[in-house]
Amino acid sequence: MKTGRLLTIIFSILLNLPSLAQQPAKTEQRQRISLAGTWHCKLGNIQLPGTVDESKLAPAATYKENTGQLTRLHPFTGKIIYTREFVITGQQAHKEWRLIMERTKPSTVWVDEDSIGSNQTILSPQVYTIGRLKAGKHQLRILIDNSNTAVPNGIQGSHAWTDATQTNWNGVIGRFELEAHEGMVINQVQVYPQTGNQYTDAILEITSDISGMATLSVKGHTWNTAQQLQLPAQKIQIELVKGTQQYPIKINTGQQQVLWSEFNPALYKAYFELACNNKKDYTSISFGIRDFKTSGTQFTINQQKTMLRGKHDACVFPLTGYPPMEKKIWKQQFRIAKSYGINHYRFHSWTPPQAAFDAANEEGIYMQPELPYWGQMHKDSTILNSFLMQEGGQILQWYGNNPSFVMMALGNELGGDAAGMRILVDQLRNADNRRLYAAGSNNNLGTAAQQPGDDFFVTCRVGGNVGVADYSTHSRSSFSFADAKNGGLLNGSYPTTNKNFAVAVAKCTVPVVSHENGQFQIYPDYNEIKKYTGVLYPYNLEIFRKRLAENHLQHQATAFHRTTGKFAALCYKADIEMCLRTPGFGGFQLLDLQDYPGQGSAYVGLLDAFMDSKNIITPKVFQGFCGQIVPLALIPKHCWYNNEVFTANIQLSNYSSTSLQTTIQWTISTVVNNQVIANGDLPVTVQQGSLTSIGNIDYSLNKLLHPTQIRLRLIINGIQNQYDIWVYPENKIIKTSTVVETTSLNDAITLLNQGKKVLLIPDTAFIAHSSVGGMFTPDYWNYAMFKNISEHLKRDVSPGTLSILTNPKHPLFNYFPTDSFSNWQWWIISHNSRPMILNETPAHYTPLVQVIDNIERNHKLGILFEMRVGKGSLLVSTCQLNNILEKPEGRAFKQAIISYMESGRFAPESAFTQNELEALFSATTKQQNIKAVKNVTSYQ
Repeated sequence: MKTGRLLTIIFSILLNLPSLAQQPAKTEQRQRISLAGTWHCKLGNIQLPGTVDESKLAPAATYKENTGQLTRLHPFTGKIIYTREFVITGQQAHKEWRLIMERTKPSTVWVDEDSIGSNQTILSPQVYTIGRLKAGKHQLRILIDNSNTAVPNGIQGSHAWTDATQTNWNGVIGRFELEAHEGMVINQVQVYPQTGNQYTDAILEITSDISGMATLSVKGHTWNTAQQLQLPAQKIQIELVKGTQQYPIKINTGQQQVLWSEFNPALYKAYFELACNNKKDYTSISFGIRDFKTSGTQFTINQQKTMLRGKHDACVFPLTGYPPMEKKIWKQQFRIAKSYGINHYRFHSWTPPQAAFDAANEEGIYMQPELPYWGQMHKDSTILNSFLMQEGGQILQWYGNNPSFVMMALGNELGGDAAGMRILVDQLRNADNRRLYAAGSNNNLGTAAQQPGDDFFVTCRVGGNVGVADYSTHSRSSFSFADAKNGGLLNGSYPTTNKNFAVAVAKCTVPVVSHENGQFQIYPDYNEIKKYTGVLYPYNLEIFRKRLAENHLQHQATAFHRTTGKFAALCYKADIEMCLRTPGFGGFQLLDLQDYPGQGSAYVGLLDAFMDSKNIITPKVFQGFCGQIVPLALIPKHCWYNNEVFTANIQLSNYSSTSLQTTIQWTISTVVNNQVIANGDLPVTVQQGSLTSIGNIDYSLNKLLHPTQIRLRLIINGIQNQYDIWVYPENKIIKTSTVVETTSLNDAITLLNQGKKVLLIPDTAFIAHSSVGGMFTPDYWNYAMFKNISEHLKRDVSPGTLSILTNPKHPLFNYFPTDSFSNWQWWIISHNSRPMILNETPAHYTPLVQVIDNIERNHKLGILFEMRVGKGSLLVSTCQLNNILEKPEGRAFKQAIISYMESGRFAPESAFTQNELEALFSATTKQQNIKAVKNVTSYQ
């Protein structure tokens, strides 16, 4: 098939997928022959649409030791030919036919042994012109090639291709059929609506084998909105010429417009009938009237400011290994995301099918698709650049009418030639100016800063160097240790709620969107294994569960999951609020609201890979810090002495559709019994699209005579946000005559043999070989990936831990209130600790303050643990207690330990011999075989 012939009809599928429920009952349609059903291939009979993985015809996977991702149970990679017959009736023989495959891999097609061409498109439909066929049986043969040589080098690592996300499947998914016309066909209609303009510009591409005056009839209506409007009926005269030609027209949308946005995702449906010389053709489109632009460093929708509250999407669909092709599934996913306050999706190095855009149009989601690339770009890479430009052109024309399609980028974390990227961006923008464009997401890890020609800047930093401790350039709070010293702002600096990214934003003239925020690991729920009933299986989870059992920790798996989830939710809250507190910020893209079970196994979601809740945090609570309206408290510290006055500056982030004039109600209450100890109201007058300071809260803490955890709650219009604070008496460390403190194990043994109560604080160097590093935040993304990268770059390796785990009702915490998981009062303690590896202790032995390890190692770890030895009682602290006394929580922690040890409640249950104690500090730890995980991005 000639290239020109293919291009004339390549874009019609989008225009012919209207929902039947939204059409008039007697709308005319083109005649179609479904190709769904049984096909034959070398492996046997297979059902298409579908994939070889789903058919289970390929040999079963034999390698089941991959800890880096899910395992394809019946993988197939290579070329495969699918064959079947179809029948053309006498009434159909006069028509022109074409083959439509909504989504597949590079293909070649034969009809009755005649080749009709090849197509490399992977993210939009493939359409083949067949022409007229005689009445009777015909044979259709389709070769699909998912081998890595089928696409240019570099495409294989994208989420459009890699097995790390959607699988590199072979087959056809979505719409699969033959479509007929009468030699005169509307290939596409592209609409260019403008707010405030009664007439919408449109361009029709028509292929015709006749010339003459044709009549185009246009009618339509609004839908997905309470504002029911009809498009004025139009009859437009068009002078057809033979061949393929573009015809500009104006569609009358009426004197009254209804605009599309996240607040009111109103849509229009337009129906077209083209008639000439007794021939007719029909098509229809959905579109929205909206104006998505930038104003300085912020986005606007229809002249109102909006902040993107986004999530990352890498095509995680474990049952099928490919994206849903039905709108209802995408609507369900978007509604779940919206319930958590999300209004934006970024598609990492891939573009979803039309079903996703249909759902986003109806749900009011702002979409950022990307080209299928993650790697280096250069001007002289002609084969790759040509492929990407062709793919980008197809994406724009197939999906360009969707009002949800507001942004586009060239791919993920690109490096190389910025000038070459600029050429592609300019070509795409010149082809379609209905959206905003950027050269990529987090190109050069943000070190190159904003680039000329970008409409927005998705980045983790705005200039600056990788691997250093200067956090002023950062636009998110967490990093790998390979990427920023100590893992970034949240782990590397003392906790407050007044940090933001204003310094970084000040370096830009376009909106800054923070890239892949969070990536806080949550220990997996092994009960999830049974949910994998499709083409992928989590042998990785089974391996991690086995390692847990080897260290006798399987009984704690549920607690590990729940506890790390609670802590990760706190960290996501902190990161999101830094974004909301940043004046003029463009938005953020979480990684992620859901798990990513590939690329090293990254269980970083508050939802699992199936978008099901982990029961960690409710959508309502999450919306309290991730929504259109969020009350914020700027607090200089979380831990106070009771001779201080607690202060908080209250701000309101208002990205709802209207200005607000109301009040914020605030309360301060104790956490233990929820007793309100202070309350008040703050009047609110806030403009739409603003971050506004409301006022201050001041409260004297002198009535809190004992260590107390209190909670500040802010409530506005039914929305609630909250902050935990700890208050401690301002007094000195208890002098004790019964507890002996030492840093020497030998001295401790001598004292224990004398029947003493001993507090052992071993020197960091002494336990270096039998412990892991101290860390506060959960390990970033996954341990396997960044351990390897850090070692390769000769940078610090993350300690790799996830949270503390403790029993808040233990008598120790009568003097140091805590949750079972890490919270902000543990920051200085965690940073000054080296959790001991206690794998050789008895199975039932549990530290007082345990530390949950990552899934690769699954060590039993402890910061604080106790035992009886000889005549005495021992409590070991691997936190250097005397290094943390300058902070209220540090002093309180040591005082709590002393008070507990002095009390009659200090009676360790577990008894160790002197030899067992000495062995604990000299044990050789079994090293797991942690396999390196390849990452396309260079962290140089």
